[in-house]
Amino acid sequence: MNVSVINPLQDPGWDSLLETSDQTTFFHTSAWARGLSESYGYAPHYFTVVDGGKLNGLMALMAIKSCLTGKRGVSLPFSDECHPVAKDQETFELLLNESIAYGRRSGWKYIEIRGGTDFLPNAASAAKHYVHTLELSPDESGVSRRFKPNIRRNIHKAEKEGVTVAIERSRDAVATFYDLHCGTRRHHGLPPQPWSFFAKIYEHIIATGKGFVALAGYQNRWIAGAVYALYRDQAIYKYGASDRRLQHLRPNNLVMWEAIRWCCRHAVRSFSFGRTEPENEGLLQFKRGWGASESALNYYRYDLRGNRFVADTTSASKLNGIFRRMPVPLLRMAGNLLYRHMG
Repeated sequence: MNVSVINPLQDPGWDSLLETSDQTTFFHTSAWARGLSESYGYAPHYFTVVDGGKLNGLMALMAIKSCLTGKRGVSLPFSDECHPVAKDQETFELLLNESIAYGRRSGWKYIEIRGGTDFLPNAASAAKHYVHTLELSPDESGVSRRFKPNIRRNIHKAEKEGVTVAIERSRDAVATFYDLHCGTRRHHGLPPQPWSFFAKIYEHIIATGKGFVALAGYQNRWIAGAVYALYRDQAIYKYGASDRRLQHLRPNNLVMWEAIRWCCRHAVRSFSFGRTEPENEGLLQFKRGWGASESALNYYRYDLRGNRFVADTTSASKLNGIFRRMPVPLLRMAGNLLYRHMG
């Protein structure tokens, strides 16, 4: 087997090649790679094994070069998961070894792999998450019967209060969501990602039919929203935001339900709620209420200096309190400065 390093931004047949494997996801696509690369300047290095026109192996990495956080390879930055694709253990180990050799030549500190537990059963994990996946069908009422009673009550409450949801694919809809996103990030003590990143999401994903925005309206204002990505018959909930002053109306529940209904009507059969940290009990409870299956998602970090997989020793940010007190314009400036170094 031979490993080739492919730049999906320069290979017009990349997405067609992804279709030859049933293990690929939205995060492997050229649209997502293009959004990351154009927003943050990351360089794609996709280690690939192709046999007879079929994709048998893929380790999708992007090189991050930062004066603040150093050089490293991440699979992939700002992606919930980007597990390695491999037909067998031998193929995975070949991809891993080639990535390690490249990383050493490039002066990387480590390689981060977001997923891949099947190939790394004995490796130390750097971070642990959960993912929740809801199987869909054209029978919307059958899907909704799997929801817990509190989810159904909250959906009905939002409808009774007069909340409505629009499914949109316009740049204005993305901009509206971004305004809500900035407020939500401030509440969590985090800077928002730059508007330029969401502009690229619109350009390469939403505008091309590879995703959509759901916005909840109430009394002539937008009060909640979410961004979803589409790939094959799969949908992924990527970002969510809301006006916390109106959370008692339960707009987030209605946004999610209307997105699920839209997916049921458009031949989507798998709906991912994205990753959740174990300590985020409120979000876990919300996602567990939709009748989705829960599975573990581990991240792995291979230390190129120590030649081993290591646990992450990074401590929680001490800046959250400062960010919560910042006005949104200043918080956006912080995001513009910091995110390309984070990855």
